[in-house]
Amino acid sequence: MRYLAGLPILAALLAPLGSAQVPVFKFDKTKSEIGFNVKASVPIAGKFDKWDATMTFTSPDVKTGVLDIKAQAASVDTGSGMKDGKLKSKDFFDAENNPLITFHADKIVQTGPNTFDIPGTFTIRGVSKPQTLSMTVSGIGTGEGDIKGILAFDRKDYGMNSGIPFIKIADRVEVEVNLHGKRVSGPPMNVKP
Repeated sequence: MRYLAGLPILAALLAPLGSAQVPVFKFDKTKSEIGFNVKASVPIAGKFDKWDATMTFTSPDVKTGVLDIKAQAASVDTGSGMKDGKLKSKDFFDAENNPLITFHADKIVQTGPNTFDIPGTFTIRGVSKPQTLSMTVSGIGTGEGDIKGILAFDRKDYGMNSGIPFIKIADRVEVEVNLHGKRVSGPPMNVKP
């Protein structure tokens, strides 16, 4: 099973309309990926081909902001038609009845010189629960850099109790975010310890 490092999930880091006092970053989709992986007897990793996301920093010090992510559940791609079909089914994503997987956050907490926690609400198959995206940033103070993050959740908390035939699956799922972006306007980011 091939391992997909991540799937695209964040498209733009945008300032509020009419504001010139906050940094505006845009991410390159060809270099920005987000993926998920689950430990299993046959490891499962994949991506979503269709997604949309925005993140707004409302101050240069990265302490306030809003993050919205939307991925189309039916666009899941693990490289295996059998696994994709199972994940889209009612046993897992229930993509027909719950087409979107979302994460919304309106708070950013700095935990170290270049590390941040983004607590928010993660929704999958119609179930919403609080989760935290933990991320590390590098280089964004210079105008171009990377953001890497992990959001981990227990699939059974969202009603995904089933397995996949002949594959033993762990309960913990990790979403891995890898983004590369450039500041297109506004002042430099003020990332400090």
